[in-house]
Amino acid sequence: MISYVLFEGRPITTRGRWINPLVFSHFFLEKKLPQLKEVREPLFILGTGRSGTTILGTVLSMHREVGFLNEPKALWHAIHPHEDVVGNYSRGQARYRLGVDDATDEVKRNAHRLFGAYLRFVRSARLVDKYPELVFRVPFVKAIFPDARFLFVVRNGWDTCASIDQWSSRYGVRVQGENHDWWGVDRRKWKLMLKELIEPDPIFAGALDTIRQLQRDTDMAVVEWVVTMREGLRCLKENPDCMRMVRYEDLVVNPRAVLREIATFAEWGEDEVFLRYGETVLRSAPRRAGFEMLAELRPLFDETMRAVGYRIE
Repeated sequence: MISYVLFEGRPITTRGRWINPLVFSHFFLEKKLPQLKEVREPLFILGTGRSGTTILGTVLSMHREVGFLNEPKALWHAIHPHEDVVGNYSRGQARYRLGVDDATDEVKRNAHRLFGAYLRFVRSARLVDKYPELVFRVPFVKAIFPDARFLFVVRNGWDTCASIDQWSSRYGVRVQGENHDWWGVDRRKWKLMLKELIEPDPIFAGALDTIRQLQRDTDMAVVEWVVTMREGLRCLKENPDCMRMVRYEDLVVNPRAVLREIATFAEWGEDEVFLRYGETVLRSAPRRAGFEMLAELRPLFDETMRAVGYRIE
C-alpha cells in the first residue's frame, strides 16, 4: 500500500489520478531531506510489457529482504524530467534513451534519496524496481547505481504481442479529445519509439515505410517487441556480470529453480516462504490466439524469435 500510494503514482489509463499532486509533493520533500537509507545492489526488471514482468516482481516482493515498486514512473519522473515517454505526468520533452551524461550529480542525489526513503518506509533492505522501458536506459541507471543488477524478461513474441493488443483494447480511454492507451497520449510513446529507436536502426530500413504507416495494435506491438528484445540482447552482451535473462516460460514451469537462481544472482538470503509462494502462484498461461502479421514484419519477428531462443511456428 505504501508503494502504491506514496511512490508509484497513477498513470493516464487509471483512476485515482487526483493523488498525483500529493505524490509529487512528497517527492519534493524527500529530495530536500538527507538520504534515509542506503540503496544497495538494487534489482531492476526490464523487457517488454505483458511478458511476465509484473508477476515476477510480485513474487520477488515476497522475499523477506525486498521492497517492490511496480513501474514507479512518477518517481523516475521526479528524478529526471524527460523520462516520461507515455505522457503520464508531463506533455513536455521526453526521451526513450537516457545515458551516462544524463545522470548528473543532482539526478544521482535525488534517486538515492527517493529510493532510500522508500526502503526506509517499507523497512526493506533491498530494492526491486519493475520498469520495462529501463532496458533503453541501462547506462543511465548504472551511472546512478553502479552496483545495480538487471533481469531481462523474455516471453514468446506471439503471446506478448497479442497481450499488448488486448491490454490496449481493454484499458484504452478517450479523455478530453485525447486517446490514452498502450501507446501513450495520442501515440506519444509510439512516435518517440519510431524517432529514437526504429528509424536510426538499420535492421528496420527495409520495412521503415511500412512501419511509419502502421495502425493496428498487433503490428505496432511486433515492432516494439522486436526493438526491445534486440536492445535487451545487446545489453546482456555488454553487461554479462550484472544482467541475466529470465524466460517467462521457464519461470512458470520450474519456479523454484528459476527463483533460486535469481536470489543467488541478487545475493539475497535464503527464504523458503518466498520460494513456496512462487510455486503457488506461478502457473503456465494458455497460449494466446495467433494473429495476422504484415509480411514486411515477419522476417524481423522470426529472426528475433530465434535470437531469444524460441522456435519459429
